[in-house]
Amino acid sequence: MALKCIQAQLEQLQRFSIEDPFINIQGGPIDDKDLFIWQGYIFGHKNSPYEDGMFQLQINFSKNYPFKPPKVKFITPIYHPNIDKDGNIQIDILYNNNWSPTITITQILLCISALLKDPDPDRFVPTIRESYQNEKYHYQTTEREWTQKFAK
Repeated sequence: MALKCIQAQLEQLQRFSIEDPFINIQGGPIDDKDLFIWQGYIFGHKNSPYEDGMFQLQINFSKNYPFKPPKVKFITPIYHPNIDKDGNIQIDILYNNNWSPTITITQILLCISALLKDPDPDRFVPTIRESYQNEKYHYQTTEREWTQKFAK
């Protein structure tokens, strides 16, 4: 069942990308032999510190998908209050108690993309929280520097 669902999700994501050329997400299997391991991309929003950045994600589906959420993390280093130094993303829909089998990979990538524009203050990574809340200029400068350094 997981494999069929993943194949359907791949087709949906590919259709979505073709139908909306302005979309800033992409994804798919790393190779055709293992559809359970994907890489995804989020392209930084215009007029944001992430503009012109291309951020790579690793997406691992379990054999229990869609009943268990995929594991999604940033491979590209990114300075963001909801993403820790290991690339783990603090977003509700990726946790078992908030997961629903109806959530698609397209929706997950769109949620992560939206999170880059609008951080979730309830799930801040402690090491970045203070900079985001109290030192906006330093925070935004660091976002841009990391994007220039790592996401090109």
